[in-house]
Amino acid sequence: MMDIKEIVKPENLVYGKSELLIDTIMHYCPGCTHGVVHKLMAELIDEMGLQEKSVGVAPVGCAVFAYNYIDIDWQEAAHGRAPAIATGISRLNPEKFVFTYQGDGDLASIGAGEIIHACNRGENILVVFINNGIYGMTGGQMAPTTLEDMVTSTTPCGRDVDLNGYPLKMTELVAQLPGTSYVTRQSAQTAPAVRKCKRALKKGIRNVLDRKGTSFVEVVSTCNSGWKMSPAKANKWMEENMFPYYPLGDLKDGEKGNPVSNN
Repeated sequence: MMDIKEIVKPENLVYGKSELLIDTIMHYCPGCTHGVVHKLMAELIDEMGLQEKSVGVAPVGCAVFAYNYIDIDWQEAAHGRAPAIATGISRLNPEKFVFTYQGDGDLASIGAGEIIHACNRGENILVVFINNGIYGMTGGQMAPTTLEDMVTSTTPCGRDVDLNGYPLKMTELVAQLPGTSYVTRQSAQTAPAVRKCKRALKKGIRNVLDRKGTSFVEVVSTCNSGWKMSPAKANKWMEENMFPYYPLGDLKDGEKGNPVSNN
């Protein structure tokens, strides 16, 4: 049997979590991407000194309890209505950093009209869009982003595009709107991906502070419970199936009012 030796931590390497993360057990399923993105948002708000200036808007869905985990001001919104609530907060408090945190069932379905018009107006907010291709909280039903032939509780034989239509690429849609300044699609399944995602979120936050209009950061994610897979298999399935249809990278990076520029 091997001896258990003291773990030596390298110098200048910071361990632990942001003080903005509330010390409570998360309700997310093991392997869920939500917890990773929560951690990134807490780190960035902390690192950028924005705790007193930040207001998050969380709607119905798996992220409904986001206020339990990040120690900032939060506002609950009805299903899909987070962009409308964020619009009001941002316009009344232009000095604040305002963001929405929404899943695909919320943003791309009942909230499709809200997000399209908020982005078209160029509201000065950051939209964090978690796309796991399914309704995670309510039983694993088909979402607007569910892939073709993907099995869900409401498409047991797979999504049929003749019956259900095609998976909706919200990020490509909002990139066409003049009110958006930064539109990107990221992931968080590996350490390098997490670092890229954090840089994208930071850029979105900076754009809000610089009043550049709407920034939109999609995070292609897993729902291993809804997909009926282990976390490891869900990550592999996402890479092999979600990424080809929802390719990662920046779709737009410019100024509010400018035409789409692909970088």
